[in-house]
Amino acid sequence: MQIMVADRIRALMQENGLNQVRLAAQTGIRQNTISAWLLGKKEPCIQSLWILADYFQVSIDYLVGRSDD
Repeated sequence: MQIMVADRIRALMQENGLNQVRLAAQTGIRQNTISAWLLGKKEPCIQSLWILADYFQVSIDYLVGRSDD
């Protein structure tokens, strides 16, 4: 599952013209945490998934690869 999460976050960042630093500043999630997700070293907790889903206006199911919407 972590690969799908990392891919979805990376794609959403690209679609929105964001780098890790800007995403961190706009969501309150630490940049090193975002980096760890993108490298597949960690998976986001449910609270972080809520933050990301709200920020990008997608569902948590989309972020984790259970939905393509």
